[in-house]
Amino acid sequence: MFMKDMIISFILIILLIICVLVGVAFLTLLE
Repeated sequence: MFMKDMIISFILIILLIICVLVGVAFLTLLE
């Protein structure tokens, strides 16, 4: 169960990083 929680947290962190990178790239393209 502990490993499952760690994996879920790891996936959420990766998704958050991807969202930030996409947002930065989008703002860069708008300028």
